Amino acid sequence: MKAGLKNKIVSLSMLGIALGIFVTLYLFNFKAINDALVLNFSSKKTVEQLFEGLLNTALVTVASFALGLLLGMITCLVEKIDNDSWWMMAIKNIFKIYVSVFRGTPMVIQLLIIYFVVFMDFTGSALLIAILSFGLNSGAYVSEIFRGGINAVPKGQMEASRSLGLSYSSSMFHVILPQAFRNAFPSLANEFITLFKETSIVGFIGAVDLSLAFRKLANATFDYNTVYIVMGIVYFLLVYLFTLLFKLIEKGLSKHART
Repeated sequence: MKAGLKNKIVSLSMLGIALGIFVTLYLFNFKAINDALVLNFSSKKTVEQLFEGLLNTALVTVASFALGLLLGMITCLVEKIDNDSWWMMAIKNIFKIYVSVFRGTPMVIQLLIIYFVVFMDFTGSALLIAILSFGLNSGAYVSEIFRGGINAVPKGQMEASRSLGLSYSSSMFHVILPQAFRNAFPSLANEFITLFKETSIVGFIGAVDLSLAFRKLANATFDYNTVYIVMGIVYFLLVYLFTLLFKLIEKGLSKHART
């Protein structure tokens, strides 16, 4: 039996055991669990608030990740420019400081400083500040991910492209970066999932995300046990779905690379 098949059998068996334990506990405590779920989640207003929080979480995650991809790509490419002039050295050092600062401080501190200090007079939506903060943080990590992806491409690829008459920029965008993106995709997927989980602190600046919606519900019903357990299950299921989706995309990229 192949190792891959064995691993799937073991994984499914463990999942089945965990599901069986969960169902057993649920059946033995059916009335108490059912009453708790009805108390907390039967209201239409509650469902609407949770859905609004989910949409805001999705918005912040996707928008900040897109911003992070753009900033990370720019930062990585600037560092790769073969130019030792004074002005280029200054620009490279600015980007290095940016990466060091945002990788060297906690995300929650960055969010609080950007909202309460940098944009202290801002009167717009807190979600915009959240997108900017998470985008800047993600860009610092994405730049390193892209750098690793580019370094993983054999140097002969660039030399071969230049020997065929392509310029440095054409070689980078048409030959190196597509391979670098494929190399970096697993790390980029992990960054997206990490970003999704980190958005749970958006409520610190007053923006209603999924976690804040759950916390408000718990404060209203005082049933913290049920609400927080359901919140953990929801986050776990969403992350699990993202993981499955990214694995399918990664398999597609691998097949495309072999053809």
